[in-house]
Amino acid sequence: MNHLRKINLISNRNLKSRKTSLEIIDKFRQRGFLVSEKYDPSAELNICVGGDGAFLRAVHKYKFPSIPFIGVNTGHLGFFQEIKPENIDSFIMQYIRKEFTKEEVYLVNAKIVTKKKSYHITGVNEVVIKTMRSKVVHLDLSIDGNHLEKFSGDGIIISTPVGSTAYNFSAGGSILYPSLRTLQITPIAPISSSVYRSLANSTIVPGNLVITIKPEPRYKNSLLVVNDGFELKYDDIKFINFNMNNKKIYKLNFDKDNYWNNLKSKFL
Repeated sequence: MNHLRKINLISNRNLKSRKTSLEIIDKFRQRGFLVSEKYDPSAELNICVGGDGAFLRAVHKYKFPSIPFIGVNTGHLGFFQEIKPENIDSFIMQYIRKEFTKEEVYLVNAKIVTKKKSYHITGVNEVVIKTMRSKVVHLDLSIDGNHLEKFSGDGIIISTPVGSTAYNFSAGGSILYPSLRTLQITPIAPISSSVYRSLANSTIVPGNLVITIKPEPRYKNSLLVVNDGFELKYDDIKFINFNMNNKKIYKLNFDKDNYWNNLKSKFL
């Protein structure tokens, strides 16, 4: 007995995304695939229709699944979304012929330790530490137990290589090739004066090292943790540890030059 090959279709609800989704569903079904808009953990592929926000929401909602993702861009920037709606036919044929590579996307893990308990979160692009109400924050920053600086400014971004083109890039951080197993520490509006001395540029460290951010006591209840754009609030924060754990997601790549073409078309 032949089993139908299963695909998950995850879509925004706007008109363009819905129209594109119906087209994808119809064309895959014509080729003998079972396409579900209700998430099936036994599927072989996740197709995400929308922009980068839709991709990030899907990854978080389905808890960083091992099923690979491919994005169809109906949004604006669409850095994660490789396929254009007008190229759906060629995408399907390439997929059927297995003309793609499966890339690992490394994630950032954060352990938030409070007075009463610990919390674990995972980010695809970045985790940002700043204060509520846009106040200046003072943070002790250490790497593998080595104190680096007493940071003063608007906040700190801890970004992954794939997230280096997101908020990190806007804050003046470097663009890193996605296959590098590194984390980037990027200051947001750092203060460097005769009173406060903060690094003005980003620092790149191996992903296996532990980055520790410890707020001054007066900020323990006013820190805001922003994970891929999702705001989180914790009381009595003692410190936050960041590193790259073994968790990862997978993304299909149909063009070996896509990364460089994406950089040029999106930013230049």
